Amino acid sequence: MAGLFDIAGKTALVTGGSRGIGLMIARGLLEAGASVIVSSRKAADLEATAQQLAAAGDCRAVQGDVSTPDGAAALAAATRERFPRLDILINNAGVTWGAPLEEFPGSGWDRTSHTNVEGVFHLTVALLPALRAAADAAHPARVVNIGSIDGLRAPELENYSYSASKAAVHMLTRHLAKRLASEHITVNAIAPGPFRSKMTAFMLDDEERRELVEQRVPLARIGRPDDAAGLTIFLCSRAGSYLTGTVIPLDGGITGCN
Repeated sequence: MAGLFDIAGKTALVTGGSRGIGLMIARGLLEAGASVIVSSRKAADLEATAQQLAAAGDCRAVQGDVSTPDGAAALAAATRERFPRLDILINNAGVTWGAPLEEFPGSGWDRTSHTNVEGVFHLTVALLPALRAAADAAHPARVVNIGSIDGLRAPELENYSYSASKAAVHMLTRHLAKRLASEHITVNAIAPGPFRSKMTAFMLDDEERRELVEQRVPLARIGRPDDAAGLTIFLCSRAGSYLTGTVIPLDGGITGCN
């Protein structure tokens, strides 16, 4: 069992790593001994986060926007300059949009699709040379896409483009996994339930709303940083090396118990 969950010395890129689940994962990878690049669109927030994370390990900040092919290519190039061999890619950057059904704008579809789906695809493809350089049969390179339980079941919120985009991320995960398995690159997805983030602040920062959310979770709580970090470390360590093409709900039982 020695070293089963060991990721010390591995290199990782976490997009959307300056807050929310991305920050939880980045911190967990650092504390487990990986060298981590965190990336996000907003430079000021990113630099402040990277300085905080540097206390936990080797953390570097690279500003990037994956919502366009050129932005994804630029982030991949900057990553490869620092890590010619990339062991772990965490595609976490994402946006959401909410509006009533008959008022839902085209911009709400474009923004979520460009970032949540196309960004995952373009960045993964652009980083294939670095992932291939790190990959071998005994130690596959890992891609972990962050989906959502909103891509597994119809949500109550009117976030139509978000739920559709996350369902697309789940299928894209399976498709990429099938294509890259022979190259010793695993591709899996995590589908989180309620975790504290900017997206969920409108629910979880209000005590009454938070209690209502928790009542709908079979385990009666929202997700914690260790939950996000623990599953990611499992997928990126030797313990998870025989999994690819999976979509794992991390939701306290919301999908599994209903």
